Amino acid sequence: MNDLANNSMSASANNQRVDFNTPALLRKRRIRALKDRMARWYVSIGGLAVLACITLIFFYLAYVVAPIFGGAEMEARDAQQPAWLAGQSEALLLSVEEQNKVAMRLGRSGQVQFFGLRDGVAMNAYQLALPAGASIISVSQDQPGSHRVVLGLSNGQALVFAHAYKVTYPDNVKTITPQLEYPLGEAAITLDAQGRPLEHVAISQNGDTLMLSSSTGAELQLLAIGREENMMTGEVTLSEERIALPQIAEPIKSMIIDPRQQWLFVINGKATADVFDLRNKSLNGRYKLLQGDAEVTTVNPLLGGISLMVGDSKGGIGQWFMVRDADGKAALTHIRGFQLNNAAITQILPEERRKGFLALDAEGHLGIFHSTAHRTLLTEKVAEGSGIAGLSPRANRVLVESNGQLQRFVIDNPHPEISWSSLWGKVWYESYDEPKYVWQSTSANTDFEPKMSLAPLTFGTLKAAFYAMLLAAPLAICAAIYTAYFMAPSMRRKVKPVIELMEALPTVILGFFAGLFLAPYVEGHLPGIFSLLLLTPIGVLLAAYAWSRLPEKIRLVIPDGWEAALLIPVILLIGTFALGMSGHLENLFFGGDMRLWISNDLGIAFDQRNALVVGLAMGFAVIPNIYSIAEDAVFSVPKSLTFGSLALGATPWQTLTRVVILTASPGIFSALMIGMGRAVGETMIVLMATGNTPIMDMNIFEGLRTLAANVAVEMPESEVGSTHYRVLFLSALVLLAFTFVMNTLAELIRTRLRKKYASL
Repeated sequence: MNDLANNSMSASANNQRVDFNTPALLRKRRIRALKDRMARWYVSIGGLAVLACITLIFFYLAYVVAPIFGGAEMEARDAQQPAWLAGQSEALLLSVEEQNKVAMRLGRSGQVQFFGLRDGVAMNAYQLALPAGASIISVSQDQPGSHRVVLGLSNGQALVFAHAYKVTYPDNVKTITPQLEYPLGEAAITLDAQGRPLEHVAISQNGDTLMLSSSTGAELQLLAIGREENMMTGEVTLSEERIALPQIAEPIKSMIIDPRQQWLFVINGKATADVFDLRNKSLNGRYKLLQGDAEVTTVNPLLGGISLMVGDSKGGIGQWFMVRDADGKAALTHIRGFQLNNAAITQILPEERRKGFLALDAEGHLGIFHSTAHRTLLTEKVAEGSGIAGLSPRANRVLVESNGQLQRFVIDNPHPEISWSSLWGKVWYESYDEPKYVWQSTSANTDFEPKMSLAPLTFGTLKAAFYAMLLAAPLAICAAIYTAYFMAPSMRRKVKPVIELMEALPTVILGFFAGLFLAPYVEGHLPGIFSLLLLTPIGVLLAAYAWSRLPEKIRLVIPDGWEAALLIPVILLIGTFALGMSGHLENLFFGGDMRLWISNDLGIAFDQRNALVVGLAMGFAVIPNIYSIAEDAVFSVPKSLTFGSLALGATPWQTLTRVVILTASPGIFSALMIGMGRAVGETMIVLMATGNTPIMDMNIFEGLRTLAANVAVEMPESEVGSTHYRVLFLSALVLLAFTFVMNTLAELIRTRLRKKYASL
């Protein structure tokens, strides 16, 4: 009987067994597996695509930036030995016109020969109107780009001329016609009354005043020529004024007149410079240019005439310009040095549009340099022995005459202005009293010296992020902890979405509000703002203490976890009181104007749109990011840990500080890093709420400029492919690299924190 019963029960169980391998279930499992695989591939491909995009962005930025760190390249063209060159006298000057079509050669006999730069074919030839029996002793040019030349003659006279290039379009064909002009007439001007040879000459034109200087031995002559034109008749009247200066003891080697006609630099002896103040007609000082037995061999000013480039007999080139000390006295100061080779420097050719220059030595070595970047871009041998060179206005062609041949070189040097030292180090710019970090990418004149230091922009980025995080981090983290740990669930469901909704507010609106309303309001209520920052935590603590002292029956009226609602009227009351007392505090302690008190009494610069305004506005924008992630991290701490700690006798505060925060620390740290990244990359708020002044000052009342804001402001104005354009891309690359480094460090620290507190 038992066996029959067992058999019947087994048969019944077999009849009721569920079959999991039916066609429908098998099809369902296949579809689910397919969906799982598709989701896995979708997520994997999406993640890899994001990584690929970031990598491509990085390499694209690097591709755009890389050319600015490259050197110069020079390519030689076929040497020319035209027939007309054979009968020419010694070359004193070579020049190339703007279009690189026509070149000019000045011979010692006074013949000016124009010829085609590419083929060497002779064009116009002119014989200068030299006085009878006079020969050329010396030659000098005015500032780069002026094309004015002065010749010192053997009879004590000077002849001034200019080479010009007239462009016409006969039959729609561009034609360049070279010609000579005489700004002071074809007659020579007497500089030395005794008729002695002018061994050295210099020329400078400033407005309607042309100044000529010359020397014979150690004797110096200076003549100022004024030009006045009658507006009615067009008649031009010239006036002359001889300027007497203290004489020099040693023979003069060279002289340079400042373009503003303030300074006269006279190189004499082996390596001495006497600087004369032309406005006071006095000697400013005597300066030693070189040490040891080296001698000055050539001197030429850079574009703008502020800097003197001094070449010596040992292949060195020094940059000098006038620097004012604390007492306002100007002194000729050595700024930086360059080295071409070991042979004497025979010629220095300044560029006409940049602060670069070329140098040629006695052994035929040519060097390409840039003064501001302190870069040696190229050194190459271009001639056998000594020669003479001419540089084109665009600095992309150089013509060298040596041993009866003309050699043309094509130069590719697009970005000489940038070096690591000019980007990140202090640079001594022209007319500055000391080396400084400066960003000033454009200017109104062509003599501009590019100032592209990323240091003040990086400093401004970190300064803005620091003040924003100083406000946002404690508020967001404390709010997140309170919301997740102490607040009632029903209240949390209302508060958290409201704070997260703040993140949807466009930053351009915040920047607009901060720039047009918050900045002037903060300026007018400084005592109230600082009182509010000071009184708010004190008032909250006093309110909490007062609440704890109330009878229990009153405190029990408020449901558990809703106590935070009581702080709303407290904070409103504190804010009203602090801001309402601002005017009274200003009158009582700061003489009615705290801004003037800060500027005049404390000596602290004050800008209306400053770091304080940025900290308030950007801190408000960063709070939702930090709060949301930190709150989720705290709320995700297992309740078993909290209940276990409380069950063991720990107070809620001890549980919070020793269990909850430690467990949630990886998430809290991630929230801070994400908030930091948001603050570093913020653009519109710092663009509209600061003065956009790229200065390095931690003063909270000073403005700033960040890397992101600088890119937004200047990218539309930059020429594609220019140095400025590529430096802006470098700013973006610096931001990307900074974010990558910060995120990598954050991930390493977060992983370490997770491992450390995983056992709690």
